[in-house]
Amino acid sequence: MEKTTRRLVVVSNRLPFQLQEKNKKVSLKESDGGLVSALKSYFDKDNSDNAFTEKWWIGSADFPEKRWENYKGQKQPAQAFEVEPIFIDTKLYNRYYNGFCNATLWPLFHYFPSFVEFDDETFKSYEDVNQLFADKLLAFLKPGDVLWIHDYQLMLLPGLIRKALPDATIGFFLHIPFPNFEIFRLMHRAWKEKIINGLLGADLLGFHTQEYVQHFLKTVRMVAGLDHTYRSIFVDNRVVKAELFPLGIDYEKFHEAARKPEVLQQKDVIVKNFGERKIIFSVDRLDYTKGVTHRLSGFEQFLEKHPEWHEKVVFIMVVVPSRQIISKYNQRRKLIEEQVGRVNGKYSTLTWQPIIYRYNHLSFAELSALYQSADIGLITPLRDGMNLVAKEYVASQIDGRGTLILSELAGAASELGEAILVNPVDKAEVAQSIFSALTQPEETVMQNMNILQQRLKEYTVIHWVNDFLKQLEEVKDQQEIQQTKYVGKAARTSIAEAFKAADTRHLFLDYDGTLVPFARHPKEAVPDKSLLRLLARLSADDRTQVTIISGRAYPLLENWFHDLPINIVAEHGAAIRQPEGTWKNELTLDQSWKPLIRPTLELFAARSLGSFVEEKDHTLAWHYRNVDPELGFIRSRELVDTLYHLVRNAQLQVIDGNKVIEVRMAGVDKGVAARNLILEHPSNFILAIGDDKTDEDMFKALADKGITIKVGQGHTQAQFTVPSQKEVLGLLHQLVD
Repeated sequence: MEKTTRRLVVVSNRLPFQLQEKNKKVSLKESDGGLVSALKSYFDKDNSDNAFTEKWWIGSADFPEKRWENYKGQKQPAQAFEVEPIFIDTKLYNRYYNGFCNATLWPLFHYFPSFVEFDDETFKSYEDVNQLFADKLLAFLKPGDVLWIHDYQLMLLPGLIRKALPDATIGFFLHIPFPNFEIFRLMHRAWKEKIINGLLGADLLGFHTQEYVQHFLKTVRMVAGLDHTYRSIFVDNRVVKAELFPLGIDYEKFHEAARKPEVLQQKDVIVKNFGERKIIFSVDRLDYTKGVTHRLSGFEQFLEKHPEWHEKVVFIMVVVPSRQIISKYNQRRKLIEEQVGRVNGKYSTLTWQPIIYRYNHLSFAELSALYQSADIGLITPLRDGMNLVAKEYVASQIDGRGTLILSELAGAASELGEAILVNPVDKAEVAQSIFSALTQPEETVMQNMNILQQRLKEYTVIHWVNDFLKQLEEVKDQQEIQQTKYVGKAARTSIAEAFKAADTRHLFLDYDGTLVPFARHPKEAVPDKSLLRLLARLSADDRTQVTIISGRAYPLLENWFHDLPINIVAEHGAAIRQPEGTWKNELTLDQSWKPLIRPTLELFAARSLGSFVEEKDHTLAWHYRNVDPELGFIRSRELVDTLYHLVRNAQLQVIDGNKVIEVRMAGVDKGVAARNLILEHPSNFILAIGDDKTDEDMFKALADKGITIKVGQGHTQAQFTVPSQKEVLGLLHQLVD
């Protein structure tokens, strides 16, 4: 049997290599960076749980198209993946990359708002380049391909692909921090909305830490109005999952490097040069987020406070060139070099220089030798999505005698808790951490390093890739299961026939948006005579029970339906009236929480013209249907967020409904009420219809007991959907006829 073609298509801003041309011969040089080394390690090891027949890498080229043609004409080294370059106009690329990506997104997402540049032209370039990527992919992709998009440069791309290919399998991974909403909201509104909608085009979104996942989920709620359940967001009848995937490293590559002759040779040189002196080592790209000047200040304070360590310790600090076109980076380099010169000038002797500074790239052999020789790895970025250098240092400690000092603001800190975690801007704390690391008992050092190494061994880059791709597949399976079906003519006929054949029937019907259209004010949504006649005809049959199940207060429902022999469930289940006409409260009338919540709702009502607060026995509600749509949406997101914090650890629920936000006592909902009525009066035909988030509890409770139908679009637990409230009345007429 022929093997099915299944391709993994990795997309990143740049290709994982550069092409250099000399004497008409083109050579390939691998790029630096955590993503490149991580994915290349995965590609080079043929032990994936995912059976891909082809692996492709698509990205922009930093070399001319002619050089690419020359390279393809040569005999190429064997690679574990194929490459497809995108050639972008240099000026456009600079506005996109050095403009919006690295002068707006990079500082903002790393909590440097004062560095952020707000420029509409660079955002337009960001859109244009993302569209170029989309055009390339739409011409390249085939059915069944798994598309994995990487990092902040391409956050619009998932949405562009989804729009053209609704069934595509799309994963997205963010390799930098996702900031909290107070930082993210500094962007222009149009930018925020386009970025969030772009990201929501993916099926699975990956982040390094739980903190970044939570920031993203809150931002989605505030910007797009979409809530989440168990990290799942429901977008246009499609589940999108945001999940935690801490990026690993190729542990064996670094651990086994110690035995390589070229590494041993480099290590011998280091030992010969520094003798018995303790070595502190750090390596970073030239970037203001890496906290190099703060680190130098911490080391300087250590020298000042602990003169007994003079001439006994040396700090080898390597800074790797990066993004030199951006002026801030050149300024940063000058600051670092001035600070190194000042500290060395202050403390050096004829036989000792405290800081060995190098501004250059390192070969793998040099890097590995320095990792192994260092008694302390001093890794203190001000912000970092993950920081693989910390993990590489740990993996390289074959004798287990190194100590990692790590910034608590690096993503890796959430995994590497046995390291000495520090606040990178507190120079006194950094100084103390260096002293603690130098004076720790050897037994403690080795014990901590052993725990760290075991953890990194268990979750390598291979596990990371396989974990992401496995969960992406699971999300697609979940989407398929949860695809809802519209109630067409055949389905309506089938439901009507089942209703007719049943000896006992029970209809659960929501009110607003289901039996009647929404009104400007809840009191205006009065049932007309034709609806009352329809309900009377349905309930006149002894075999049929009808339950109106609503969030409305019971006096209003009683006033409208007191003549009908039906069940009425008010306030989502807090009060129930059965046909004999007696109201039963499911909750004790505890009103003590209302004075604590009401001022907040009244404040938002005052700030939003057209909104109002409604009080019921067990519920407080803020209605905003009559507010300007844009203002209403913004205020509703702010109120939901405020209430979530306000009611935390209280026996209250916040319900984000259709143009209404309610606070009610926990423990009672439409699902509980429907289930209790079914237990009292079992039926062999059950039909539940509703339009709101509050009806999802009912759909879930009755999922295996009857037919559930959601009115309108959006994700639902219901088995079927109908497009409008009028369709509900048509279906009910068909049942009664």
